[in-house]
Amino acid sequence: MIKGIGVPSTELTLKKVKEAEESHKLPEPVGWKILIAMPVLEEKTTGSGIILPNQTKNAEEVAANIGLVVAMGPDCYTDKTRYSYPWCIEGDWVVMRSYSGSRFTIGGHEFRLINEDTVEGVIDDPSGFTRA
Repeated sequence: MIKGIGVPSTELTLKKVKEAEESHKLPEPVGWKILIAMPVLEEKTTGSGIILPNQTKNAEEVAANIGLVVAMGPDCYTDKTRYSYPWCIEGDWVVMRSYSGSRFTIGGHEFRLINEDTVEGVIDDPSGFTRA
């Protein structure tokens, strides 16, 4: 049976973050940078086992726009002339601009370092998120 693409998984994403931390390769963000783990998508099987092209396309779009905040630089959201409160904290799922940040992989998993002002919003449940 062919597996289909599912929804972002907090559990699977945290597992990849832990693997990267244990390998001592996870960078610590500096200044106003935020370290983001791109979501790991759960594999789901459709009734017939066929991957629909739109499923794959939607999964890629979702993965490009949301991420899990792993760590924040010491200067994030400290400029009181710009921010009255932090827009996000470690452990939040955030919506960000599609092509933002420096992209890199550790152990085959994608991470990004983004600027604090690249965060567009916080979402509670990444599985309900789709890009228009």
